[in-house]
Order: sequence, then C-alpha cells, then structure tokens
Amino acid sequence: MLQVKIDNNKIFLPLKNIWVAYSSEEELKQEFIVRLVNSYGYSLEQLDQDVQIKRHRADIAIWKSIEDKIQNRIPSIIIAIECKAEHIKIKESDYSKGYSFASSINASFFIAVNQKETKVFHVNKKLNINSLEKISDIPKAEILSNEKQLDKYIKEAKAFTHEEFTKILSRCHNIIRNNDKLSPEAAFDEISKILFMKIMFERESTGEMIFSLERFQANKKDDMHSLFNRTKETFESDEIFDHREQIKIKQSSFELIVKELESFNLSDTSDDVKGIAFEKFLGKTFRGELGQFFTPRTIVEYMINILDPQEGELICDPCCGSGGFLIVAFDYVRNKIDESIKNQIDILKQEYFENDYDKYEKYKRFLSEEFNLKNNKGRYYNLAYNCIFGTDANPRMARTAKMNMIMHGDGHGGVHHRDGLLNIDGIFENRFDIILTNPPFGARVDKAIKITEQDKETNISRIDKYTKLYGDKYLDALNQINNNINKSILSLYELGEISNLTEVLFIERCLNLLRPGGRMGIVLPEGILNNAKLQKIRDYVEGRAKIINITSIPQDVFIASGATIKPSLLFFKKFTEEESYIYNNLKKEVTYSVNQTYKSQLSSFNLELKNKDISKDEQKVIKNKQKQLLHQIEEEIKIEIKEKFNYEIPIIEVEKAGVSTTGAAIENELLPVAEEFKQYREKNKLWEEHIVPVQYDIYDGDFKRLTGNSEPQIFYKD
Repeated sequence: MLQVKIDNNKIFLPLKNIWVAYSSEEELKQEFIVRLVNSYGYSLEQLDQDVQIKRHRADIAIWKSIEDKIQNRIPSIIIAIECKAEHIKIKESDYSKGYSFASSINASFFIAVNQKETKVFHVNKKLNINSLEKISDIPKAEILSNEKQLDKYIKEAKAFTHEEFTKILSRCHNIIRNNDKLSPEAAFDEISKILFMKIMFERESTGEMIFSLERFQANKKDDMHSLFNRTKETFESDEIFDHREQIKIKQSSFELIVKELESFNLSDTSDDVKGIAFEKFLGKTFRGELGQFFTPRTIVEYMINILDPQEGELICDPCCGSGGFLIVAFDYVRNKIDESIKNQIDILKQEYFENDYDKYEKYKRFLSEEFNLKNNKGRYYNLAYNCIFGTDANPRMARTAKMNMIMHGDGHGGVHHRDGLLNIDGIFENRFDIILTNPPFGARVDKAIKITEQDKETNISRIDKYTKLYGDKYLDALNQINNNINKSILSLYELGEISNLTEVLFIERCLNLLRPGGRMGIVLPEGILNNAKLQKIRDYVEGRAKIINITSIPQDVFIASGATIKPSLLFFKKFTEEESYIYNNLKKEVTYSVNQTYKSQLSSFNLELKNKDISKDEQKVIKNKQKQLLHQIEEEIKIEIKEKFNYEIPIIEVEKAGVSTTGAAIENELLPVAEEFKQYREKNKLWEEHIVPVQYDIYDGDFKRLTGNSEPQIFYKD
C-alpha cells in the first residue's frame, strides 16, 4: 500500500522520486495520489504531477495507459488541487479555470479536490466549453482504459443536476394533477408525502431497503397507505403530518412517481443540488400557480449579511413561509464553521505537525467529525438542531419549510405549524439573538379571533421535553396561551390597541422574541415608521430598540412575486439591559423636567375648567388649548429624548436589487451596500460587544474543546 511519507519538514514525491519542502498543498496532492493508487487501481507509471501542457499546469494528470503517457499523448484526467479552500465547499469559481483547461486540451475528465470534498466532471465534447456534466465518482483504472465500460460508467455515474431534479419534481407534480385531478396545492402536498417516504427509506437503508417500484410491486405489504403510515410514525416528533392525514392519490399515480424518483438517491445528492432544485420547483409551483409570496433570494442574502449571524446564536423567523431566511442563515453560519475549522487545523499544524504527526492526524480526524450531522456533539449538529427556529400559520408552508431545510442540509426540527404570534416549544420571549422575517402585508387580525383550548400544549411528553431543555422560562412562556383562553389575540399586544395590521403586530412580536441586545431584520411596507397616523408605532419601537439601518428597495423586486406595495428593509437592535435602564431613566427625567416647565399653565387650565361661571363654549376653547399644550409637551419630550439619546441611522436607497419585474437577475446594488455597512458596523461596534458566547464543552479523552460565538479554542490535556 502506498503511503504519504513526511520527515523533518520534508515530503516525498513518488512520481518525481524526490524529497521536497513540506507544504499543505503538497500534502493534499500526495494524499490524493495515494488515493488514486490504493483505491482506484492506478499505477504510478500512468500518473504525473505538476504537468505543463500548453500554457497551463495540471496539479495531477492521469493517462489511460502507461503507453499513452510514454507517447506523450493528452492525459485523460486533469486534477486541480484547491488547497486554499480546504474544509470549505468547492465553488464554481475555484474550478472554472481548471475545467476550461481540461476542455481546451480535450481531456475526458476534470477533478477539483480539497480536504473536504472531491468534484468529478466529465468533459462532454457535445456541450459548450463552460458546461459541466458532474458524475458521482472517479472512474477506476480498468474502466478508464476500456471505452465501452467507460461509456456505460459515465451514463450510470452521471450525478443529478439541480435542473434534472427540478424537472423530475415537475413531472411528479403533473402526474398527480393529470391522473388525480387535484389542485396545484393539493398535488404539491402529495409529492411532499412521497418525498418523505423516500427520505425515510434512505435513512433506514441496509441494502435491502430499496425505494423502487420493483420492490413495492413484489411486496404486497408495501402498499402506499401502509408506507405513508410508517412515514408518519417516523416523523411523528417532527410534527410534519397530522396523524389523521392520508395519501390521496391513485396507486397508479404513486407507482409512476416512485418510478421517477427511484433513479437517484437524496442522501447521495449534494445539498446544493437538492436545495436549488427544490427552491426552483417551489418558486414555479407556488409563485406561478398558488399565488404564494416569496422573499427574493437577493433580499434574503442582503438582510443576513447586514445582521451577520454567528455560530451559537439562535435564529428565528416567526413567519417562515418556505424557510428562505432560515436556509440562507443556516448556510451562512455553516460557512463560518468551515472557515473556523480550517483555522483550527492550521493551528494544529503549527503546533504538532513536526513534533508529533500522529497526534496531528488524530486531532484533525476529530475536527472533521464536526461536519457530521449525526455527531450530536459536533458544531454542524448544534447549528442544525439547536439554533434554527421558525413558525408558519399555514400547515402546508410549515411542512414545505421543513422539506426545504432537509433538502438544504437539515435544521428542520425547530420549524412548527403555529400562528407566529403565539408561543410554541422553543419559540418564546427574550430568547433569540437574531430575528429575520417578512410578515404578510395588509392582512388584519380581527378582534373576534380568540385564543382557544386548541392552542394549548397538552402533550405531556412534549411539555416534559421542552421543560428539560428550557426550564421555568418555557413554563412561563406557555402562560401566554394558558392564562388567556377566550381572549382576543390582539389583547396580547400593546400595539394591538393602535392597529390590527399583521405587520404592526409582528414588529412587537419580533422585539418580544429578541433577547436584550438581539438584532432583527424585517421587510415592511415603505413608510410604516414615518406615517403620521402610525407615529405611536415608531415611538414604541424607539423606546425598545435602536434603528440600525433602513434600506429602501425598488417595488420591482416583489412584483414578480405578486406584491404591489413598495417595501423597505428595517433593521433594529433591541436595547441591552443597560440601554433600557439609560433610556427609561432619561425618559423619566425629561418628562418630569418638561412637565415642570408647563406646570403652572396646566394648573391654570384646570382651575379655569373648575370655574362654574364659564360657558360651555368657553370650556371648549380652554379644553382645546389644554389639548394643544399637552401635545406640545409630548412633542418636546420626544425631541429632547432624541437629542440626548442620539445615534446615527443609516438610510440607504437602491434602484436595482438583483431582481427585475419578471423575476430575472439584474444588477444588484445591495452587494456593495452590504460591504460598506459591514465596515461601518465594525468601526462603530454596533453590536459585537453585546454578542454573548454560547459555550458547550466536548471531551474526547485527550482534549476538551470550548466553542461558541467567539472563535472556538482547543485546550489539550497534555
């Protein structure tokens, strides 16, 4: 067995038969050469490294045979080592030049490699030079040298692209609509059920558990109804399906859909492919056919960049829809974890590589387990299962959000079907670091809508579960419902006395959900905080939070989604306990001072009104003067508070936000704005000092790791 040889900060190159100075890139290169020889059957004689071809250089090249290499023919496989991106997903920008190189010399395959993943592409001569045909694995040596076997291998190993997956989902949708005559939304529900069946089978897979039409037809026990009942039981704790829910399509439709889905494996398909495909399918189905409203991705990414969520922070969207904010936030933090682990490995190399290579390898393997979602002590697991939360009042959208998150890499467990104005499980007051949401515009909460017994949590096991997780805070949170049965939902909110608009109530709800110092991004109708009729709403917000950014975006952005109201993006930071204390004391002092200034005038009005000899008309005049003075006092108090509790509010307006009226991609002025705001935020320390690290300990015999919002550290027992 070939092995990587490292000694005294030198590394051996078997393809060159020399020792050279050690580097991370060279180590990764040699590890891949070892993999090609030991796992794929290639001989050293048909490989070479640092190969110059025309004006380009291949990190590793593979020829079909030793003879081809001797005769200086074009290699069949070109490999690019992306060491600079280790432990971070390989992006198209990382391999675009290498792929163009492989295409230009007519190589058959191009491979991009880093320490986290390997991407393999077949160079299809029928496609344009920049088109990619991804396959699932590297062909073995005996396959590469046999043209017939190679053609068959390429067809079988061809990896699903998101375009292909989207087409499959659309075909499944059409099968149900045509065969079962269901509405678009009902057809979508049935596809969801079958997709969850498939996920169940893949999770339980032992080799015999195959999700295929042949298997289901051979096993009469596996009719679609019994399979769906098993699926409901499997996902019972996730509350994806009501226990009374049934599958509502014909057996023939079920079989046709299974036939469509059996040719690929959700578990083996990358999160990027599944996620993009599912979102495209959602966009076409919901936006085009159901009239559902979605927040464009350019807006979601901008809002998340502005708030900059950190590892360990709790993130919530109480109107999550299909889960767009939660998915992008999940991926944003996951990328931070990737970068952090890369930095940790660099530290390990400096400390142990030369002195104790075995220990270095051991710790590196342990750190790689952080990516494993099944590792309940890992950082990916903590993000996916402890940090992402959402609710939606529509059961279909809540289920869609769960499915969408599963397709993107999980994190679905914190999503619930519940009115976002009410507490549930881990979603309650003073808990979250970040709120991101786009509440429905223009809808109203009628006074007649009451809190009912059905809103109460009655499942004892669930109450026990969340009590263990959150303690008395959770039990107190349940009282929002338990103590208000038969009362109007509006009565729960101070702003409910001013307005019953949904977006107004959600401003208060989101501020309630935030912990002190937490931050929030919300999409609102333009002018909601400067509309004279809604001044009390702005007063309420400014008494509880700082406005840190107002970004006005063009109406075009939402026209493709069916919205007609011009929106703004508003960002708040809830007062810390210290800021609340300062603000409330200042308000008391200013109120007292201004009232003292006008005390004699107010007393004079009161005395005049007590005079029984004045006429009703004179009383009316005095009351109007009193009312005007009280309004003047109120305005003077506000002005003085603003002068003394003064801070800058960046107001930004963009004309192009990445999406046209038709939904097409256009110039995105939000990208440079986000970068400018980042510099402004860091310079002014808008919230960094208020981020509280959430730490958890992990022990693995030889060392303990503390991690949280700050850069994780490794402490070694030795």
